[in-house]
Parts: sequence; structure tokens; C-alpha cells
Amino acid sequence: MTVVPVTIGRRVVAEPGASASGPLVDTFGRVHRDLRISLTDRCSLRCTYCMPEQGNEWLAKSSILTLDEIERVARVAAAAGITTFRLTGGEPLLRNDLVEVVRRLRAIEGPDGPVQVAMTTNGIRLPEALPGLIDAGLGRLNISIDTLRRDRFHALTRRDRLDDVLQGIAAAAASGLAPLKLNAVAMREVNDDELVELVEFAISHGAQLRFIEQMPLDAGHTWSRERMVTRDEILATLSRRWHLTPVPGRGGAPAETWTLDGGPHRVGVIASVTAPFCGDCDRLRLTADGQLRNCLFSTTEFDVLPILRGDSDDIDRDLDAMMRGCILRKLPGHAIDDPSFLQPARGMNAIGG
Repeated sequence: MTVVPVTIGRRVVAEPGASASGPLVDTFGRVHRDLRISLTDRCSLRCTYCMPEQGNEWLAKSSILTLDEIERVARVAAAAGITTFRLTGGEPLLRNDLVEVVRRLRAIEGPDGPVQVAMTTNGIRLPEALPGLIDAGLGRLNISIDTLRRDRFHALTRRDRLDDVLQGIAAAAASGLAPLKLNAVAMREVNDDELVELVEFAISHGAQLRFIEQMPLDAGHTWSRERMVTRDEILATLSRRWHLTPVPGRGGAPAETWTLDGGPHRVGVIASVTAPFCGDCDRLRLTADGQLRNCLFSTTEFDVLPILRGDSDDIDRDLDAMMRGCILRKLPGHAIDDPSFLQPARGMNAIGG
């Protein structure tokens, strides 16, 4: 295992700021209300579509944002109209001060009132952590579960932790947090014969299953379109078991949803590759080492560390300016289907889910 400072793609240290007032709006009129905050690049699993089993170069501890730095960026973002913070990783439950992160963020108010705090996790460590997180103000939870079969789980994640994930899901279901969502990456010849089973499992836990098309975000750059199970294939499989009715009013949500046999149960599909939702994207990302990203697939990052740790005479003003400059550089879409598309150098664990 190696711990080194990592420089990924093009980092912008200073950016001319836009007007420091009003919402975060890009040049295509998209208003940004969601900030994904990665707390760590480390994870308790080694999913094949995300990171290698060995030889990972972890971010240096000195480059990881502190609790106070996360809170400061979040307050500036909320003042500019961000209404939801989603905590991601890596695996956010590996962060020792996670409960206090949630507590600090939940205390923030923006122009429209208190913000919401959500989290995406693999569920490991969740049973013991969940009471404190709920007490601190965690409002929503997404848990990743790609297979229900032990041998497949071990092969896919390179860890024998299925029981731990299932216990985490059970704890979340019993906690009353709603809506509880379970995320599954659909992969050809890996779990594409479990799609119905995964939905039934989610229903039994009062949760909504959301299938995700596999994206070119693995650290090893081995993504193959041929191995990706598409939105249409997912829907075709589910339609053999249930009658699917589209749910209108998606807005900026990444998932399209359908009711199953008229409801109340639903299923979602996040089709970032074959049916991208870039035109309605309202998300901004902050990596664990302080890089703002205006798109999951961006090759340019905006470095807030020099502002937070430098000699700025107005940190909040400069953070706001960098945030707005980052948003103004946002492209209309990720262009995965364009021949010029370049996969980000970072894997998903270092970008933040």
C-alpha cells in the first residue's frame, strides 16, 4: 500500500469569479442545488469496476479536507443555493469524525432553510454507526448491493463481506430512514441474471432498487461497452416480471423511476451512458482532497486547498468565486459517445460517488 499526494488531470488553483450573488447557474441555465462531498478515497471493498485489489495509491492524509474545512466549503455552497449535501467516498463510514461531519452540515441553513444531508455507503459498519448518524441529522441513505450471492459478491468485491452489507441494509430498513434506496451496477455475465431477485429483495426491505449502467470510471480503465447492461435491457428483463409505468416529474434526479404493477413499489434506472441526464444535472462535487469538479467525468479540477490553507483575506469570498468559476466551465454533457471522450484519470473511489 502506498500513500502519496496525487495530482489528477488539470487542476485550476485560481479562477476569475462570477458575481458573488444569486444561485449557482452555469452557461446552460442549470441551477445547482446538490453538492457531493467525498470524505475519503479509502474503502473496505475492492469492487472490480471501481479500484484494483492491490497497489492503490491513497491520498496523503495531509491533503484530506479537515472537518472545519468541509464545513466552511459547505456553508459557502449553502449560501449560494446548495440545498443537499451527499456524503460519499470511497467509503464514508471509514471516516472517524463522520457523525460530527453530519452534525455540522445539518446545522447549516441556506436561503431556503436548513439543508438536507444524505449518504451513499456500502453498508459495512452501518449497524453500529447508524444511531449516532440519525441523531446527528442524517436524513437519507443509499446502500450499494450488486449481488445477493456470496460467491459472486466475493469475486466482485474481493472481500467476503456480504453478511456485513446485508446487516447494514437490515439496520437501515429498521431505522425508519426513508426513502431507503439500494444501488446495483448491472454487469453482463456478472449479475444480469439477478435483476428481478435484487428488486424483490429491495421490496422486502421497504427500499427502492436503482440499477446503474456501468460507467467508465474504474481505476484500471478496463471499462467495456459490451459488458455494460443497458437501460433498455434492464427494463426488458423487469417487464417480464412486472408491468412498469413511468413516474413523471424526474427533475434533476439521476434516476428514471417506474412503478411496479401500479405501485406502491418502484424501481429506478440511472442510465448515464445510454440515456444521459446531463441537460438537467444540478450536481457539483468536492473530492476528499479539496478539488471541485463540475462533472463526474471532468478532466479539470478546481483546487480549494490554496484558498483554505493560504493567506486569503476573505476565504468565503474566494471559495464562492471558485465555485462559480467551476460551474461556469461546465460542459453541456459528458460526451461518452464522442470519439474524443477521455476517461477521467481518477477512479470512482477518488472522485466520490
